[in-house]
Amino acid sequence: MDRADPFGDLKDLAEARPSKPVVAAQIDRLAQESGFLSRQPPAPAAEPLRRRQRHVTGRNQQINIKATAETVAKLYRLADDRRCALGQVLEEALAALEQRGA
Repeated sequence: MDRADPFGDLKDLAEARPSKPVVAAQIDRLAQESGFLSRQPPAPAAEPLRRRQRHVTGRNQQINIKATAETVAKLYRLADDRRCALGQVLEEALAALEQRGA
């Protein structure tokens, strides 16, 4: 028994006509009018460049910590306001905690 070819008789189908090119600006306008949201992520806000600090302090040990963006910003702001190194801010904060009895 021969198996019938499912694509053997396609004569009755109309030939595909080439589609008209669509201008991308028309698609964007139509999407905006219809209320579709863009899939493109919003551009991230540019963070201001910080001035690099170069201090000769004798500190030669490094620690890596994770913190929230607010905490990191506060640390840098305190160092910038005092015009000192980040290590100095850490030392002062630790000394204050020890004095408080924490």
